[in-house]
Amino acid sequence: MSRSDSPCLSLAISRLSTSEANHFATWVVQSPYPSGYVHHDCFWPESLDQAWQSWLEMFSPQSLAQIKPLSSPQAMIPSVSLTDSSRQLSYSSRLMQHLGINLWQWLFQGTIQSSLHRSQGIAIGQDQPLRVRLDVREPDLIPLPWEIMQPQAGQPAISLSQQLLFSRTTSDVNPLPQFPSAQLLNILLVLGQPEAENKSNSSSQPQQTSRQIQQLQLEQEAQHLSQVFTNSSSSVNVDPEINAPCRVTTLIQPSVSELITQLETGEYNVLFYGGHCIPAADGGLLFLQPDVTLNGTELAQVLVRCGVVMAVFNACWGAHPAIDLTPNPESAVFQAIPSSSLAKVLIHHGVPAVLGMRDSITDQEALSFIQAFAQALVARKPIDQAVAIARQHLLTLYKFNQPAWTLPVLYMHPEFSGELMQPVEEIRTELPANSQTWLGYIAPRAWLRLPSGLDPSSGLSPQLWPIEAGSVRVGRGEDNDIVISEQWVSSKHAEIFCRNGSDDNPQPTFFLRDFSRYGTLVSAETGWQRVHHQEVALQSGTQLKFGSSQGQALEFMIDPS
Repeated sequence: MSRSDSPCLSLAISRLSTSEANHFATWVVQSPYPSGYVHHDCFWPESLDQAWQSWLEMFSPQSLAQIKPLSSPQAMIPSVSLTDSSRQLSYSSRLMQHLGINLWQWLFQGTIQSSLHRSQGIAIGQDQPLRVRLDVREPDLIPLPWEIMQPQAGQPAISLSQQLLFSRTTSDVNPLPQFPSAQLLNILLVLGQPEAENKSNSSSQPQQTSRQIQQLQLEQEAQHLSQVFTNSSSSVNVDPEINAPCRVTTLIQPSVSELITQLETGEYNVLFYGGHCIPAADGGLLFLQPDVTLNGTELAQVLVRCGVVMAVFNACWGAHPAIDLTPNPESAVFQAIPSSSLAKVLIHHGVPAVLGMRDSITDQEALSFIQAFAQALVARKPIDQAVAIARQHLLTLYKFNQPAWTLPVLYMHPEFSGELMQPVEEIRTELPANSQTWLGYIAPRAWLRLPSGLDPSSGLSPQLWPIEAGSVRVGRGEDNDIVISEQWVSSKHAEIFCRNGSDDNPQPTFFLRDFSRYGTLVSAETGWQRVHHQEVALQSGTQLKFGSSQGQALEFMIDPS
């Protein structure tokens, strides 16, 4: 089974319109088995809201003023001595674990839990990971770190597991275009304005000097990031036999037209943006230059049109919804704007995968993540598995009780399998025409065809089958080069191949090798000859019947030139 066929369990969360406060529905949108489509109603408990507010107080205090508590007006923070570093470390670890377990227990209740367990069993039986995708349709729940969910103490968080490949999604999407898996990681690296200009510094040094310094810093950062990607192809952490080649093109503070022109070459499957980004309606704002911005809706049009498969944003707040700056008169709390985050807007328009940050991330944390992520991609890992590997790397470097590993948020289109690079097992072995392997050996052009003058009653199409690269497989199975759907034909019946000549006879010769149950009939001067688990040389004009004398005759031909 192809890894793109991994079982998938997709869940959705939405607030119910009832008289009860904070009444939610969770249900299965996609399941690997028919009875797995279950539904569960539940209430958002005050204890979980308190745990969430405590988590914010510890790990993201700057967000407290903008994130609405669902149940309790004030967070209940356990008292801890901040001067005792060992107790503080213990408290932060417990707090990370406590919220993760509470989120898991709230989401996976009752029949939802049963659906997860059975789906896991199906995935294990198929020797595949289970993809778990979460569609959070309530804007106030989007900022929650769902990536930290864990079933119990001592077990990994859902986003760290290699058996459960976790991502977020949305069902409100445009259809996904066809994106063939690539063999080349072709990245457009765009560096925009690094941060909002600090006007207080403009008087301390000439503006021209400030821009020159910034330009030099951006060029150095671009060179560093480009090396991170290209060096991943030769990393000792991945198998050199399966590494995908990587090519990086860099744009530093481009104009909108320059960015579009570069994307419209149609060469890129990954857009990587590093720079200033702020949440706003219509997908936030990317600052390409100090006075030049591009919102998510505008960017989505060109990404989808140009076939970009994944967009990565090394920018703060790329996966965070915008906040309505007009407070609710009753609560005086700012409201999250539905479907406003950059990641969600791009997915909505048809970009297959988007990776953004839930909160602010330091440059060093982002670089550590990108390096591990790039190595996993060039090793041809699926995108969701590559994110899990890079997240594990962040946790190892910056510890479980720090928020770094929780910051990357992956959104994937519900129709996308996660395959960015073509898996090694699916790559067709081919050689370029000028390869040294071909020196002294050029296979003659040959093909199988329906004999002239015969009525093509077999239903085979086309009526001519070239023998490419001097080899072709024949059988009833769909993985053969020539498929013959006759009941007496074996699934892997035979192969025709070209063998280079010897010193005595340098002329290449074609052979038929039979693997079948009933054999292959080969025409000869004395009539039909049965070949069974043998090799026989073929001459141009030889007719073949696979499996039975009642089968359709095919003629083997060699180009005399």
